[in-house]
Amino acid sequence: MPKLAGKVALITGSGRGMGKSHALLMAEEGASIILQDIDGPLVEEAAAEVKAKGSKVHTIVCDVADANVFPKEIETAAKAMGGHIDILVNNAGIDTPGTIEEITDEAFQRMFDVHVKGSFLATKSVVPGMKARRQGKIVNVSSIWGMVGHSSHSHYCGAKAALLGLTKAWAKELAPHNIMVNAIAPGAVITEMVLQKGGMDYVNEKAQLIPMKRFADCIEMSYTVLFLCSHESDFITGQVISPNGGDTIVGI
Repeated sequence: MPKLAGKVALITGSGRGMGKSHALLMAEEGASIILQDIDGPLVEEAAAEVKAKGSKVHTIVCDVADANVFPKEIETAAKAMGGHIDILVNNAGIDTPGTIEEITDEAFQRMFDVHVKGSFLATKSVVPGMKARRQGKIVNVSSIWGMVGHSSHSHYCGAKAALLGLTKAWAKELAPHNIMVNAIAPGAVITEMVLQKGGMDYVNEKAQLIPMKRFADCIEMSYTVLFLCSHESDFITGQVISPNGGDTIVGI
């Protein structure tokens, strides 16, 4: 029996990278998939790959931070997929560089809009249905930088740390309704955004700073997300799992 048979999963930012990887793995495990991305052509390409797995798929093309559009699109998607959403993965994210002096007000606001406001809007939209069905799994995609910080990108670190705070609060609030909320905090992962910084030369150089001497593939993050969305994690909530190759070890 597939681990997610009969489930409907919404994954934000799933046109490429980790989000797309999560969607494809969940499709393989029997879930119907709602793909969301701001990039229409990318999300349609991802949809074709999900369909090839034999999964039912619905697409949302919008900005996750648009409170006038995104919640309505989620409602429409839920109706199209049978009236319910069982799984939410808040994966949508951006990453822009900058020291404190270099980060503009606009860049700071946009960072929190995408990571924090977008996750809030999605979660607020799916929770009533999850409560009515007394079941639900929510996974917030944070970052190792949200746990330990970094010497730049403080707006990114702050937004990812905020997701961890939301994870803990939502876990306590929603546990009585049998809704589990957890987070993953990925370390170094090979994604399109990472490769844009300098290609494989950049990856190979930075990999030497990691105890395992390599970056993760997206699928290695997806396996963790799958675990947190399956019945195997039915007594786990409010937790943060950081697949990072030993780069940072905390909480032990």
